[in-house]
Amino acid sequence: MENEELQQQLQQLEGLVKQKLTKDALSRLGNIKAAHEDRYLQLLVVLGQLINSGEVETIDDTQLKELLIKMAPEKKETKIKRL
Repeated sequence: MENEELQQQLQQLEGLVKQKLTKDALSRLGNIKAAHEDRYLQLLVVLGQLINSGEVETIDDTQLKELLIKMAPEKKETKIKRL
C-alpha cells in the first residue's frame, strides 16, 4: 500500500519536473536516472522543491549541471607517501 503511494507521488513529481526542463536538461536527467538512481531521486526532490517554491520557471542543462555539482559530496584528497 505505502509502496503504491510512493510510486504515485514519484510519478507526479517526475511529471512536474519534466515539464519545466529544456530538451538538453531532460536528456541529462534521463542519463542520471539510468546510471545513478539514488542521485536521480535526490535531484528530483530538489528540482520539485525549486519549482514549487517558484524560484525557477524553466531549468536548462547549465542550471542542472550546477545543481549536480552542489549536490556532489566533497571529495577527499588522497595523498600517497612513498617510504
